[in-house]
Amino acid sequence: MHVICDLCVVPLGVGVSVSAQVAACQEVIRESGLEHCMHAYGTNIEGPWDEVMAVVKRCHEVVHDMGAPRITTTLKLGTRTDREQHMDDKVTSVEALLRSR
Repeated sequence: MHVICDLCVVPLGVGVSVSAQVAACQEVIRESGLEHCMHAYGTNIEGPWDEVMAVVKRCHEVVHDMGAPRITTTLKLGTRTDREQHMDDKVTSVEALLRSR
């Protein structure tokens, strides 16, 4: 099953700045080869369900290995069975509507 997810991993107990942990997660995501797009409060990732979930798990493992005693993660998931859709399709659709106004 193809899934588009929005992932936000928040390490707790590591101080105010979490950019090092975010960068580590970005490396995990990049190494997976999955389509992704980082934004200010997380990363969109798309691909086969099991591969995306493996990336989420690996991000937790890496951030714990960096010394974070706790992690809270927000995960939004979307799947479709009626047709194939990708992250860019969703954005392009809205942008087209905005241009027509």
